[in-house]
Amino acid sequence: MKEKATSFDIAYKAGVSQSTVSRALRNSPLVNEATREKIQAIAKELNYKVDKNASNLRSQQSDTIALLLFADPTNDDSDINPFFLSMLGSITRACAKKGYDLLVSFQQASDDWHADFEDSNKADGLILLGYGDYVDYEEKLIKLLDQGTHFVRWGAEVKNLPLISIGCDNHQGGIEMTEHLIKKGRTKLAFLGSASSHAPEFFDRYKGHCQSLKDNGLVVNQALQFNALYTEEAGYQAACKLIAGGEPFDAICAACDLIAIGAMRALQEHGISIPEQVALVGFDDIAVASFTFPALTTVKQDTQLAGELLVGTLLDLISGEEVKTTLIPPELVIRKSCGNEL
Repeated sequence: MKEKATSFDIAYKAGVSQSTVSRALRNSPLVNEATREKIQAIAKELNYKVDKNASNLRSQQSDTIALLLFADPTNDDSDINPFFLSMLGSITRACAKKGYDLLVSFQQASDDWHADFEDSNKADGLILLGYGDYVDYEEKLIKLLDQGTHFVRWGAEVKNLPLISIGCDNHQGGIEMTEHLIKKGRTKLAFLGSASSHAPEFFDRYKGHCQSLKDNGLVVNQALQFNALYTEEAGYQAACKLIAGGEPFDAICAACDLIAIGAMRALQEHGISIPEQVALVGFDDIAVASFTFPALTTVKQDTQLAGELLVGTLLDLISGEEVKTTLIPPELVIRKSCGNEL
């Protein structure tokens, strides 16, 4: 009976060390692509099968990444913001390409979600996904840093902590959405979304909005900013307050698409036509944005690239490589909610 091939057989045939074979079969970024492909081809030729349990015992790695999501209020039973549903898919695909399993669970502000995933060998590292109240969970991020946990987060860059974040350039996105409205001839622009450190992503979008107004010689009118967080209902309520306030406005920058969709309903209920009387721009480009009436102009965040960067950066961090915060450029997607668009 023919003996089962071992990783040492592959190493001999490939002319590399056994540890290089182990890394290549785990799709480790420490092995260059050409060597990795050569080793995997030899493994296939020899009909070599990885004993995952034995491999984990040797390496003390689980080959698993834990993804912790904030539960958000939604109109369905998912409790996941539609924007993050898309990113969840891209993270899952990126993990599969790297040969990693993905463990998904919800994080609640009241839960002990910063427990020792690595020490218990549940996961080699964490991805933190979702918004939540940054001020509330900052302390838990500090605990993760103190205990040496490998983790990356989706979100705005944090200046005062050595956190590795992957996020959108929200400030630039705020500039672009506002510039577009100004170019369409709008001069009284409202902003619906939180403008505080509790929601850093929204705050950066608001700062970009204000900079664009100033750069174009327009006044930042505090009476045209209303707080709203993440949901259609919040956008609806904020828009109702905007309308009731009596301050003239001819455009709305919404901090996310869900807020924009809620604002759209409030405007329509009050007989305010879009875009004839009020132009509207959102942020995220969730799937439903192109199916609203009128279709929503919005700032797109590249969720596919985001997923790849979150997984790749975390694996680099686990491998001991130098990593840094990365901001993804935003992209304005022009539709009909601002005027005669496509």
